[in-house]
Amino acid sequence: MLHIAKETHHTLEEVIQAAIAFFGPGGVGLAIKEQTAGSVWFEGGGGHVIVQAQPKDAVTEVDIETREWEYPVRQFLEKI
Repeated sequence: MLHIAKETHHTLEEVIQAAIAFFGPGGVGLAIKEQTAGSVWFEGGGGHVIVQAQPKDAVTEVDIETREWEYPVRQFLEKI
């Protein structure tokens, strides 16, 4: 299991929408299990990806937990 965080200048909404596009059915192909304004949980392939975002001063803090999807998570974080 990997737990990784990053700060970005993208808004919370942009981060969540980017995660859906990247990890969801139109991207990597994971199923969306739960979504809120600041988080989205994906499952598939025997693992999961949980993306949480929250505003912090002038940036957005992105926190991701994953099992079995470490490489795509690192790719996603490079893009945002």
